[in-house]
Amino acid sequence: MINTGKNYEEFVAKLYNAILEAGKDENLCLKNIEIKKNEKISDKNGIEREFDLYWEFELGNIKYRNIVECKDYNSPISVEKIDALLGKTNDMQHKYNLIFATKKGYQSGAKIKAEKNGIELLIVREQNDSDWKDIEGNHYIKGVNLCIHGIFPANITNFKPVVDYEWVKENAGLDIEKEPIAVKGLNNSIFIDDVNAKEKYSLLELEQKLAKKHNNVEGQYEETIMFSEAYLLFDDKKLKLKHLELSYYIHKTTTVESIIDFSKELIGVVEFLGKKIKKKIFTNGNVIDDKM
Repeated sequence: MINTGKNYEEFVAKLYNAILEAGKDENLCLKNIEIKKNEKISDKNGIEREFDLYWEFELGNIKYRNIVECKDYNSPISVEKIDALLGKTNDMQHKYNLIFATKKGYQSGAKIKAEKNGIELLIVREQNDSDWKDIEGNHYIKGVNLCIHGIFPANITNFKPVVDYEWVKENAGLDIEKEPIAVKGLNNSIFIDDVNAKEKYSLLELEQKLAKKHNNVEGQYEETIMFSEAYLLFDDKKLKLKHLELSYYIHKTTTVESIIDFSKELIGVVEFLGKKIKKKIFTNGNVIDDKM
């Protein structure tokens, strides 16, 4: 397939437009700028000259006109290409800021000729590994591998508190042998106050403790928890416990892996060779400056 250079022109226009958009807040003159592609401009002789990209803005009643020549070459730009741009713009009626954009850089003669004639040289390209470290060699985060472990609390399927009937009758005034009390409530509103162990926890917290006790190994378990001095607290009631008889199920730990590739967010880089800076353009419109 023949490379017409049109795709590269679109790429350059997209990145440069992002740079202009990012500078709008600080530079009011950059508002409402339109980057035009294949713009035809008549010279002093009335001859139309076509340029890859063109944009202009006005500041202090002075119009600033910008021409960008784009070359999608796989080798450095030669001095002849700089000569061609100068010849193309030599007879223009107004003064233009000349900009040259390519992917692979410039030969030494092209750099010298461009510098002597005030042409801004750009390398406009896709991102590569060099964009993920700074001038001192420190690396930026290019991606994150997330490994999320879903750890579930145990599911208590049977909860049987065995209370001290004599204590309950004497201290709570309840004869639960004649009038049984139903333990009702959410698992975060029923508490065990283990005085001897100096612990107080809800059934929800007990489920979490049980899961850790078995290292989250899936399965059905039964357990009896003995107490020397502990109380069951629920619905404004306090009953002294002898022990708890539990049946519960431990769910299997689930693991989800996710890779966040930040490199896909960096759509392109513009290197300003004369200023020795490069601007990184991201998909969200952010433009980050970096030294070269």
